[in-house]
Amino acid sequence: MDTTNQRKPKIRFFTFTLLFVVWILLTNSLTIGNILLALFLSASIVWLVRDIRSNTIRLHKPLSIPKYVLILFWDIVSSNFIVAKQVLGPIKKLKPGFVAVPLDMREPIPITLLASTVSLTPGTVSTEVSEDFSILYVHALNVSDEQALINEIKQRYEKPLKEIFGC
Repeated sequence: MDTTNQRKPKIRFFTFTLLFVVWILLTNSLTIGNILLALFLSASIVWLVRDIRSNTIRLHKPLSIPKYVLILFWDIVSSNFIVAKQVLGPIKKLKPGFVAVPLDMREPIPITLLASTVSLTPGTVSTEVSEDFSILYVHALNVSDEQALINEIKQRYEKPLKEIFGC
């Protein structure tokens, strides 16, 4: 018995309901027109994505996620001050550049989260991932020590993601 096919209607109903509720909450309107629009949009979205295959994400250590989020939040806040100091200071001291960060992960979802994390942190932007998922290219506002930046990304972000996803 295929449990995946049995779960699909439940997942679709949950998605429909979630989309409907979010639309109503965001618009903050319970008029007939808005309810009909929410029903139409929710049903349309569920219908449009019905054939998209979802890769099942297995979390190896989900309890590590809050720690990762706290580290990310701290880095976003502290990096804002560092970047502000760098930008408001002498521009001659800035050394922008690209860095190739070798990756130990090969799974697309953790790598996407890593790239997003790097881009969320002020002063760095993920620009590309190599086709074989072995390198993440990052542009940094100030690359005074390339190896230190690579080590920081690998230790603060990649290592916890590897732990969370078990890859």
